[in-house]
Amino acid sequence: MSRVLILTASVGEGHDLPARLLAERLRAEHADAEVVIEDGLRAMGRAFVLVNERAPRVVFHRLRWLWDAAFWICVRARSSRRFTRRLVYAFGAGGVLRLIERVSPDVVVSVYPMTTEVLGALRRSGKLEIPTVAVITDLAMMHYWAAPGIDLHLVTHVESTDEVRDVAGREARVVAVKGLVRPEFESHRDHDEARVALRLPLDARVALVSGGGWGVGDLTGAIDAALEVDDALVVCLTGRNETVRVRIEERYADESRVTVVGFTEQMGDWLAAADVLVHSTGGLTVLEAAIRGCPTISYGWGRGHIRANNEAFSRHGFADVVSRRDELQGAIARAFAGGRRHSLPVAKLPSAAALVIALLA
Repeated sequence: MSRVLILTASVGEGHDLPARLLAERLRAEHADAEVVIEDGLRAMGRAFVLVNERAPRVVFHRLRWLWDAAFWICVRARSSRRFTRRLVYAFGAGGVLRLIERVSPDVVVSVYPMTTEVLGALRRSGKLEIPTVAVITDLAMMHYWAAPGIDLHLVTHVESTDEVRDVAGREARVVAVKGLVRPEFESHRDHDEARVALRLPLDARVALVSGGGWGVGDLTGAIDAALEVDDALVVCLTGRNETVRVRIEERYADESRVTVVGFTEQMGDWLAAADVLVHSTGGLTVLEAAIRGCPTISYGWGRGHIRANNEAFSRHGFADVVSRRDELQGAIARAFAGGRRHSLPVAKLPSAAALVIALLA
């Protein structure tokens, strides 16, 4: 029996979800595979959990400038980034190695940038002899996601390939794959059928406002802007943030055109039903919207790596990026007028699970 270790981090759904989906696909496609999911940050130590998981829960909502500053120092600036990587390896590599020794896998997959850096360094040093895989779910900022020494980089956007090789080396193996978003996105979903399933009127204009798994960003600003456009209906997704969900429900209790939804397993239907998505945190949700052909506006939280992804969204046409609230109403109106887009095809891409399994041969 072969064993696969997947290293994730509970920093929003952008890492845990691909880890779960990949594990499900591996079990389905390779009956003899034993899949173990572990939190890589916890293996690295409490300090890494504090800085990468717990601190952002405060910084994302109250000290946004601090997130920008930390990201610039630790990721953007080349000299300090090298120093940060040395610190991460010095204090975190031992815990990752101990976890690998305990699980004894045949291949290790990382869905979080920091554990990917550690795995790459361990491979380069010869301390890790089994194959390693990096799963990359952002469009840009590859010197944050990719690493020399990694055997296989799996990307959700083919547009990321050249940037991965700029970081990991021109000979790095990089493959755009399917299987890192929910399975329903691999098949077409009819717009009207999705609306019926969600109990939305067929003839309404629907704006979907999302703050990602943590419910961050200027959600009320996005809701207010959408309400000013042609009697639109607004659905606000607040993720796992119950505090934000309750606050928005109370604020719009008397507004019949606003529906607030917490964490949902129906993203495939919401994106098939909506006429525009206003989203704050980039990542997989923007990809899912492109797959569904839902026009997307990135607004409300352009900090840290989101800022870099926003630049790439504009460059590659994945989203209309709006930085100011007074410009958002016009962007939503343009999205309504432009109609839905052609769906981004993913069904014919190779399976992420199949490529991981191939490393076990």
